Amino acid sequence: MKKLIVAAAAPKEIDGLFAWILANLDRLAIGAMVAAAIVMVMLAMRWVGHRLLANEPEMWGWRGIIGRVLAKTSIFFMVAAAIDIVVSYAAIPHKLAHLADIFFIVAASLQVAIWAREIIIGVIRHRVGDDPGASTLGNAMALIRVFVNVIVFAIATVVILDNLGVNVTALVAGLGIGGIAIGLAAQGIFSDLFAALSIVFDKPFRRGDTIRYGSGSDVTVGTVERIGLKTTRLRSQTGEQVIMANTKLLDQEVRNLAEAKVRRVTLPFSLTYQTSVEMLERLPAIAEEVLKTVKTAKLVRCIPTAFAPSSIDCELVYDDRTLSPDTLAHHKADIILGIARAFARDRIEFAYPTQTTFTAAPDGKLVMPWAPPAKTK
Repeated sequence: MKKLIVAAAAPKEIDGLFAWILANLDRLAIGAMVAAAIVMVMLAMRWVGHRLLANEPEMWGWRGIIGRVLAKTSIFFMVAAAIDIVVSYAAIPHKLAHLADIFFIVAASLQVAIWAREIIIGVIRHRVGDDPGASTLGNAMALIRVFVNVIVFAIATVVILDNLGVNVTALVAGLGIGGIAIGLAAQGIFSDLFAALSIVFDKPFRRGDTIRYGSGSDVTVGTVERIGLKTTRLRSQTGEQVIMANTKLLDQEVRNLAEAKVRRVTLPFSLTYQTSVEMLERLPAIAEEVLKTVKTAKLVRCIPTAFAPSSIDCELVYDDRTLSPDTLAHHKADIILGIARAFARDRIEFAYPTQTTFTAAPDGKLVMPWAPPAKTK
């Protein structure tokens, strides 16, 4: 008896379905055409995205970002969009329409999360540009990708659950409290991590740059060998490796010597008071003559600066376009030797700390501390 009832009900359901299709044929046709057109447009955009990335997969400019966003358009989202469009044109039962809306919300939320991830990561890569460290950018981008994935898909999950009728207030509050707890527990790690990211993005220095940091007796000069997620490794001028936490490094004043266009060098020296005014006036010409032997050096000034107790203090200041510390040292040595030769040639004497004592004779005349000049016959 039950078999007869089922067999009788099936033709009625089929007849009802055919009747519904015939009654809504126009709407279904319009919805199908609109859906097909939209799907074709999305397929074309996806093809364009793949073509943009075909020749240059590692392109991270705006063209590459747009290409990745278009290429990540999923078939799942296209099908969900097509079904939702067809349903919106046809008067189907409420339960089926609600099911189609849920299907579209899930697909759209996931698709928007994927697009947002590609845009955010692409913008970050575009902002960073070339790799400033051996593995810094790779490590940083891997970590950033994890963070972005967690954030965008967590938001997508909350949106999906909210549209499914789930109360997400408690979930959002729990995620917020959990995030605060994790942040407080790993505060030191996160501070160094964000300091590393600021180095990668802001680029105060790069791998291979020579930097100077610290003050007073704690000044350190070294070449950056590696920028890690927690520490930066430098090779000091004395040969040892210096490992600095990123947070402590950025808390100090850092001077990037590699970004200098020229190096200004100051050479102080002192002359005796017996040096004539004419010789003091010739100092710039003598310095200019010496500096001509060093092609990368340019004279700034060579002048007397002060009257000291036992000397006339002077300084020679020049700019050197060479940035290599070893070459700078050799140039400085050549200039010092050139100045010494020029002064010896022109009988200009360097001063050193001296003290002259004058003694008075019984008649009140001063007894000179040097021998009187010999009389000529």
